[in-house]
Amino acid sequence: MKNFHIKKVAVLGAGVMGAQIAAHLTNAGVKAILFDLPDKEGPKNGVVLKALAGLVKLSPEPLSSPSRVSMITPANYDDNLDWLRDCDLVIEAISERIDWKKSLYEKVAPFLGANTIFASNTSGLSITELSKVFPEALRHRFCGIHFFNPPRYMKLVELIPTATTDMAIIDQLENFLVTTVGKGVIRAKDTPNFVANRIGVFSIVATMHHTRAFNLAFDVVDALTGPAIGRAKSATYRTGDVVGLDTLSLTIKTLWDTLPNDPWHSFYQSPAWMTALITKGALGQKTKAGVFTKKGKDIMVLDLATQDYVVSAGRMADEVAAILKIKNPAEQFAALRASAHPQAQFLWSIYRDLFHYCAIQLADIATSARDIDFAIRWGFGWKMGPFECWQAAGWAQVAGWIAEDIAAGKTMANIALPAWVTDGTVGQHGVHSAEGSYSSVTGKMVPRSNLPVYQRQLFPERLLGEITDKGATIFETDAVRLWTAAGHEDVAVVSFKSKMHAIGGDVLEGLNRAIDEAEANYQGLVIWQTEPPYAAGANLVKALESLQAGRFDEFEAMVNVFQQTSQRLKYSYVPVVSAVDGAALGGGCEFVMHSDRVIASLESYIGLVEAGVGLLPAGGGLKEIALRAALAANGGEVMPVITKMFKQIAMGEVSKSSLGAKDMGYLRWRDTIILNSGELLMVAIENVRAMAASVYRPPLPPAQFQVAGDTGIATLKMILINMKEGGFISEHDYEVGSRIATCLCGGEVEPGSMVDEKWMLDLERHHFCELAKMPKTQERIAYMLKNGKPLRN
Repeated sequence: MKNFHIKKVAVLGAGVMGAQIAAHLTNAGVKAILFDLPDKEGPKNGVVLKALAGLVKLSPEPLSSPSRVSMITPANYDDNLDWLRDCDLVIEAISERIDWKKSLYEKVAPFLGANTIFASNTSGLSITELSKVFPEALRHRFCGIHFFNPPRYMKLVELIPTATTDMAIIDQLENFLVTTVGKGVIRAKDTPNFVANRIGVFSIVATMHHTRAFNLAFDVVDALTGPAIGRAKSATYRTGDVVGLDTLSLTIKTLWDTLPNDPWHSFYQSPAWMTALITKGALGQKTKAGVFTKKGKDIMVLDLATQDYVVSAGRMADEVAAILKIKNPAEQFAALRASAHPQAQFLWSIYRDLFHYCAIQLADIATSARDIDFAIRWGFGWKMGPFECWQAAGWAQVAGWIAEDIAAGKTMANIALPAWVTDGTVGQHGVHSAEGSYSSVTGKMVPRSNLPVYQRQLFPERLLGEITDKGATIFETDAVRLWTAAGHEDVAVVSFKSKMHAIGGDVLEGLNRAIDEAEANYQGLVIWQTEPPYAAGANLVKALESLQAGRFDEFEAMVNVFQQTSQRLKYSYVPVVSAVDGAALGGGCEFVMHSDRVIASLESYIGLVEAGVGLLPAGGGLKEIALRAALAANGGEVMPVITKMFKQIAMGEVSKSSLGAKDMGYLRWRDTIILNSGELLMVAIENVRAMAASVYRPPLPPAQFQVAGDTGIATLKMILINMKEGGFISEHDYEVGSRIATCLCGGEVEPGSMVDEKWMLDLERHHFCELAKMPKTQERIAYMLKNGKPLRN
């Protein structure tokens, strides 16, 4: 395949989705032009400029760094259509009105370049119908690219070709979306609402139906249909508020309008309460009122009986909570079905009707069961897709129960399960296996895509029933595993096994042994976790045990081992690469800072957060910052870098992306950011090989370097004094901050004094241990362990 580069993308429509798609393209390093109608008053690009200003204020942040907003070029349809000729891809993201979309297509079509690909971000309108506006010569370059909201964070993108779309272009777009934009791509058929919304919206429709049938309150249903059953925190009705009740209603109406012969057609209508809320403008989160609203500190929920908001107090019944704690899915489903409790019957009913729906619709909407499960995982945040849930619960057993309920008239639709559900291998085991996932079109298990882009994912996300190759183990302890990936046996990989990958003495021992093994037998070492986070800092449980028992010598010895391990990472005789996804906090951040290279996913959140538990970074982090400041100053003034870093560390700030971590100074210019976390390990291994091939030598330790000394400490303490007098920090915060300042500036020495790394590490260790002995610090550690948030005592 020839190289395929998308250098510039135009996004048509500066609404919520269009602006955020443009934002995420800039996150990926793609030039973006954002179009909208010319403003009637003020500057012609006023509509887009307002949208760009809004991007910086949105939460969660659509931009990986606020500075990226300047990389989006504003444009309008009157003056700038000529710019489309230079765009490799144009994405239309205006309102879900087919007449509006067709009108815009007619307007822009004459300005498209000879090779420009045009795509619609529609969430469910017919791509084939939309394509008819374009001349024949352009239709082969038209398709659907459906991002999910918010585009930066939601993994799913549906790629929808028409019968005339050039499939080579679809292959190229899939490569671009997976690797450059970092998405999970599902190729959807051109059917109403495609795959994720077809199944996800039906699940909401079924939940609304059974909410009424079992007379449950909205907040009770959300307590039942969120994390308790492996779904997103927003559950059902909060999801409606987040999406917008008007948008949800339109999506439901699409099914009503386009599927008149569907067995579930009568249910494709918004309930009366939703229509009433929409009529009065209570659309959900965007209008600050929908099913839920907030009054003061209280979360309020709509009460249908009174037609007014009441304080939300809905909870799951203890009997149902006990059932959901059953670990064996088959036993859990059996208990739900057998229970007479309305909440249990509600849960069985929504599962049953969803499974029934998926089985009937599979042939029409998806290539295989895999597409439905990944679409729901990635687009709706479920831990398992519907077919996976069914298979986990015992495929044949659940199929029998569904058939019984169909016969008894309990299901939402009176249609028999397809024959394939009970036939052959599927009937015995389910739709996912080592051979692939079931396609009801071919009647066979179909393997995953063989596009070259997926070879970059050494350990792709798996579905229930699929086999995961865990690589070859070199050694394994209770704390770490050292291993190699198949086909990459020349590079060792170490993964932590501790909870949240916290760093304790056992992890440090295992990591040092891993370095020994890598230096003796491998080209290098990669630190990579099989799932996020990278490392959530030191093991505070063990630390607190030592402190409360008064074993201070043992505690200081552990800190010393931590420091020496960081130094070993930095000065190992083979390259060490950290592959970071998720949080790298405290000691995790220090390991990152001491690695030769870092390969970080965009969604890496990095920071030195020890101040939150009354401590300071003592794994070499402050030493490393002081050293970097000295190298950057090159004999000049070190305080600008030191001051910036001091404020971050004293306040425990964490980057909001890996790009932000570069801005904050935790990642270096040479560290690499990629958008698809599934490619981290492969890229990290290739970086090790590249360094090894260049005859790698560790950096020479600096003999000495310049520090700011007592003058620098005084400058930083003035910042703390102002914060304390302003009521922003406590006395103990001041104590912690003062010791951080002392360590960053090299101690009470003359400004410009020259020190070595050992001096800085000793300084860190001394002040860390002094803080750890203080009762207020121990209170903070205990509070964090109990409540998961910092105590500012």
